[in-house]
Amino acid sequence: MNQPFRQNKFFRRSPLAGHSLVQILIYVNLGLFTLMILHGTILGLGMGSILRPPTQLLLIWGGQYWPNAINGEWWRCISYAYTHGGIIHLGFNMMVLYQVGPMLEDEIGWTRLFTLYTLCALTATLAGYFWHPYVPVVGASGSIFGMIGFSVSYYHRMGGHLATQRRNFMFQWAVMAFVFGLMVGADNAAHLGGALTGAAMGFVIPTTARNLRRTDKTFEVLGWFCALITGVSLIFILVSRFGPGM
Repeated sequence: MNQPFRQNKFFRRSPLAGHSLVQILIYVNLGLFTLMILHGTILGLGMGSILRPPTQLLLIWGGQYWPNAINGEWWRCISYAYTHGGIIHLGFNMMVLYQVGPMLEDEIGWTRLFTLYTLCALTATLAGYFWHPYVPVVGASGSIFGMIGFSVSYYHRMGGHLATQRRNFMFQWAVMAFVFGLMVGADNAAHLGGALTGAAMGFVIPTTARNLRRTDKTFEVLGWFCALITGVSLIFILVSRFGPGM
């Protein structure tokens, strides 16, 4: 029989400099967007780029474009998930992350959550490669749909009244995100790729505290590895700005 739910504490403290992973993800997304808009303003694009940044600016600031990624800019496969195509796009994704993320971080820990987040970003853009390889892509929605897909399968496995409530809560967010995506012409390939990967991980990660502890070391290594490659990818955004054509 599964152990009772652990108490849900939003923005639970973690080893990440005293902040939760969800907090840090939100800070990074907001910070990168701010830098992108400031850069666009310096280039003379005006403040209108807040609502709809031009494609070239999005690519400068980490947007995914598979021809570039294949030709050595591998970091775009991760950095694109931290770049957003306007304040509305950013705001909606951060709102969903704020609502969904803390519950999962408290349930499975930051290392598993960040592994999930990063892996879903990768599979989301991989799905885009097979769907529309020549379309520039930005946004965290692939990772967020991965979190939602994970939650649905994970809490379904748990069973019980509270788990069912959480599963249904995630279904509601999935519907809202899907409708929003249709309204703004979002990347459905990324949504599908992220959701399927997340759902698969939800069937693999243990649902009891005892079994979770048995995999702590493995996911500690994976979590810090994801932090490393994400950090390197974000650094490459700044480095690439000084390359040819930038």
